Amino acid sequence: MQVLVVDDHHEVRDLLVRALGRDGHRVEACATLAEARARLAAWTPDVIVLDLALPDGSGHELCRELRRKERSAPILMLTAHGEVSQRVAGLEAGADDFLAKPFAVAELRARVRALGRRGPLTRPAVVRLGDVELDVAARRAVRDGRDVPITAREWAVLEMLASRAGRLASRAAILDAVWGDDSDAASASLDVIVGRIRRKLGASVVRTVRGEGYALGDGDT
Repeated sequence: MQVLVVDDHHEVRDLLVRALGRDGHRVEACATLAEARARLAAWTPDVIVLDLALPDGSGHELCRELRRKERSAPILMLTAHGEVSQRVAGLEAGADDFLAKPFAVAELRARVRALGRRGPLTRPAVVRLGDVELDVAARRAVRDGRDVPITAREWAVLEMLASRAGRLASRAAILDAVWGDDSDAASASLDVIVGRIRRKLGASVVRTVRGEGYALGDGDT
């Protein structure tokens, strides 16, 4: 597997190059957005490990650029803090997974392997569900011809479900990506968010798979 590491701390870069290299991956490393853009212009990695804070900008910028260009390699974003707001912003930019610094190298290696096995997710530009249209790139929701206001957290859940093209997203995966934990409070918040989405866009937009999670589509199962 080919992995690109983008991080401005040379100790972190060197550590990840060694650790991922021992797993048999071909690893290349960059310290800035400019270096990463130049490398990605000539090479398509299987997984990108991307630091949020870089000397010449934010990892969110590169994430958004890659998704606009329909580059769908899974992105593991490294954040200095585990705040929910950063995770939501990362999801909106197109990140697939998150890991807060400081992190355990064994966990990062496992997450890279998991992203590599999963491969690129389908990221539809527009999803249509009956009289509802979700413009994922523009983060615009229309129901029966009228714009519907959707909050950042609601969009984070919708985008995760849309990326799975109708397949199930487990509660655990949604909670980890959007809330960063699986506490009772986060789980209750997910239920509230799904309820709000259904009230705004219709009950059939989000399907419950009982005991498992959610998917875009009609009806509960």
